[in-house]
Amino acid sequence: MKNGKKPDPDVVHPIAGYDKEIYVKPTLKNPNIIVGDFTYIADSEFESHVTSFYPWSRDKLIIGKFCQIAAGVEFVMNDANHQMNTVTTFPFYTLEGWEMNAPDPSEMPFKGDTVIGNDVWIGQNAVILPGVHIGDGVIIGANSIVGSDVEPYTIVVGNPAKPLRKRFDDELIDLLLRFKWWDKSIEEINQLIPLLTCSELDKVKDRFSVVVEDQVINHR
Repeated sequence: MKNGKKPDPDVVHPIAGYDKEIYVKPTLKNPNIIVGDFTYIADSEFESHVTSFYPWSRDKLIIGKFCQIAAGVEFVMNDANHQMNTVTTFPFYTLEGWEMNAPDPSEMPFKGDTVIGNDVWIGQNAVILPGVHIGDGVIIGANSIVGSDVEPYTIVVGNPAKPLRKRFDDELIDLLLRFKWWDKSIEEINQLIPLLTCSELDKVKDRFSVVVEDQVINHR
């Protein structure tokens, strides 16, 4: 415990006296937004960052644990799409006075749920487009527009966002994906912090090799 306090995923303001950073999960009202413990946004609220998302929307926004969402990030959902297989994309059916019924859902573009993994850092003013799947440990550069899936532990930047590089080698990435530190208890994570925040990656890899092997043995 730090300052006599234990981390609490159910508090809204995790920084005493500062209201411009919140844990997202305890603030949610929309049941189609699902966010894991300790994911935060650099703002005083979250749901306005999820756009074109209505009571009748078919998709979900699913975000994992321990994600870091910077100011100005936007998650654009499927109902931002317009019918594209017709002469005009104008949505007459949504506006009063026009004699058009809503098209069948099969006529509308639909890319499914938007899914963000665990321990993902989304930079300031980035935009996540509908149906994107972003893997664990990804870093998304500021002002990036993400319109396609991102592999775990990849850094992506730009418009459209493109992979810059992998954060680690394949061996360490595999160990991290197998270990899933974000699913451990608060007590375990506290003990792991020196390893999780160590920049000597060869040492980290050696230690995780042992930890993952112990995990496998204990589950046999």
